Amino acid sequence: MAWSGERTDWIGHLHSQLMVPRTHVPLAWRNMLADRRRLIRSVSGIGFAVLLMLLQLGFRVAFIDSSLEILRNLDGDLFIVSSTKFRFGRKDPFPRRYLYASRGVEGVQSARPIYGEWMNSFWKNPQTKKTHIIQVLAFDPDQPVFLFPEVKQHLDALRRPDTALFDTRSRDFVGQADDGTVSELARRRIRVVGTFALGPDFITDGTVITSDRTFLDLFSASSNNDELTDVEIGVVKVRPGFSIEKVQASLRDALPKGVAVLTRDQLFALEKRFQNDVSPVGPIFMLGTAIGFVVGMVISYQILYTDLSDQIPQYATLKAMGYENSYLVRVVLQQAFFYAVVGFIPAWLAGIALFHAAAEVMLVPMRMSLAIALGCFVLTVAMCILSGVFAVRRVMAANPADLF
Repeated sequence: MAWSGERTDWIGHLHSQLMVPRTHVPLAWRNMLADRRRLIRSVSGIGFAVLLMLLQLGFRVAFIDSSLEILRNLDGDLFIVSSTKFRFGRKDPFPRRYLYASRGVEGVQSARPIYGEWMNSFWKNPQTKKTHIIQVLAFDPDQPVFLFPEVKQHLDALRRPDTALFDTRSRDFVGQADDGTVSELARRRIRVVGTFALGPDFITDGTVITSDRTFLDLFSASSNNDELTDVEIGVVKVRPGFSIEKVQASLRDALPKGVAVLTRDQLFALEKRFQNDVSPVGPIFMLGTAIGFVVGMVISYQILYTDLSDQIPQYATLKAMGYENSYLVRVVLQQAFFYAVVGFIPAWLAGIALFHAAAEVMLVPMRMSLAIALGCFVLTVAMCILSGVFAVRRVMAANPADLF
């Protein structure tokens, strides 16, 4: 009979909890906080899945952003590329004469070439003497194309033969070089006359910038040409007062079909399309995010199912008091939402620290942006709510008769 009295008191307490305004919110919160040790384990499990999704989303964004960094530093309004070009770091040039032709189009202020090499650009680490393939970009110092302030400061130095600027944010195994360092590029002696800061991406480990003359000596010496005949990208500046879209249309009409004329946004979209649809790395990170979502669903389902199993007497009592299943479902789903919130916050804070550490170690632009945080929070809520939908069947099966 003592047990019966305790049960009556517990039912009365539960009833008083339900009679306060917005009754289902405190009940769901109270259920989640009923066992603090279990809550800590639950938050740790959900937080692990959230952190996994955050890292995968962060790596994917960093993967794309790092490949766009060089494009952001091009000083142009329009860009001429081969019509078959699908990413910046792939050699796919077009004839230089097309660039000359573009200068005669109304509204074009300048059309300047960029040259690139990604296959035969063997760089010797000045410290270890080991050879690595890096990215080599070149331009005419009399026609600057880059926004890097360090490049603009060393235009005169680049006019000297066999000179180059070295990216100080190259990966460590590429080596370190500064003004005066002598090394080898494409098996030719080269002197570093300055540095700039770009950083690697997931394909390129380091970058060197040279003049077009030095580039010719490095990679076209065997062709017996006195000048470079192929251009990787044409950087076009539009005259003030002219519409970029109209000049773009005029260039498309004036140039052969073998080249494409792109705005800055279209050039970015070209690179993003490759990273998302063609490169295997982008889909791998999306797969990792999906795996984190599934793992989180399994974890949160187990957490909710265990909680609901322990709370069956409460839900059976509510049924006996006349509460409909729809109300019980709302309580369970709100409890799932609370788990999503308390699991996300510590994972988000840990993610900020890990993003910073990864950016320092990997030298990629990995930042906890608002888009990443909101996107992951939505995934976390969906993950926990779906788990609640599956787990709520345990409550639906509760039978008030089991209490007696």
